[in-house]
Amino acid sequence: MSRVLRAEDVHVVRDGRPLLQEVSLTVRAGEHWALLGANGAGKSTLLSLLGALVHPTRGTVEVLGRRLGRVDLRELRAYVGHVDPRHPLTAPLRVRDVVLTGLTNSVAPLPRWRPTDGQLRRADGLIETLGLAGHRDARWPTLSQGQRGRTLIARALMPEPRLLLLDEPATGLDLPGWERLLDALDTLRRTYPALATVLVTHHLEELPAGTTHAMLLREGRVLAQGPAADVLTGDQVGKCFDLPLAVDRHDDRWSVRIRRRRT
Repeated sequence: MSRVLRAEDVHVVRDGRPLLQEVSLTVRAGEHWALLGANGAGKSTLLSLLGALVHPTRGTVEVLGRRLGRVDLRELRAYVGHVDPRHPLTAPLRVRDVVLTGLTNSVAPLPRWRPTDGQLRRADGLIETLGLAGHRDARWPTLSQGQRGRTLIARALMPEPRLLLLDEPATGLDLPGWERLLDALDTLRRTYPALATVLVTHHLEELPAGTTHAMLLREGRVLAQGPAADVLTGDQVGKCFDLPLAVDRHDDRWSVRIRRRRT
């Protein structure tokens, strides 16, 4: 499989404080990675590096074969789908119009820009894939948090990226919204088999069934990484969160609980 991402011996320092230290990661086409760790572990910082939003202080990062520091970041970002539930849209755009802004990498439609018929068909197809066909003309302020999240995933997929980055996409979702999101991510995995994804979360329960690999971060360093079944064990996740944990997997979904001492 072709390599989509490579970070090697990455360090990030801000205001004299190390946020990431000695982090290395390789993501290949068709792999679906989870980044887990406590608050402040460095997950979002690493995702920003992988999304070409920031440069490393030291080390190398290659995104889609282009090395940060040797390429225009704005150009590179057009090839990476980045889903942030804190999307700053406030205008009452319709779902279809929000999805189409993925082609212009803008929050609102650009003046005098008009999508082609093919682009409109692609937007409608993604809206249907994400389970939003009945909400194509719904306006942004009327959407639930889960509907907004799925709209933003469709938006991120409009430029046909090879890489999709998801920063805590289940933030603020209730149980039905969370389950619909996970189902949508599983549909994407089947529909676009070459697409690579990296998902940041605090919770194992939020991982899609198709998660193939995982990285555990603790205080800016890699605690463990590799195939999800090897990394997401009670011992290793417990070390990551500094708790005695038991991890279970059933029907390709994970759950975690505190391991009680026997008396």
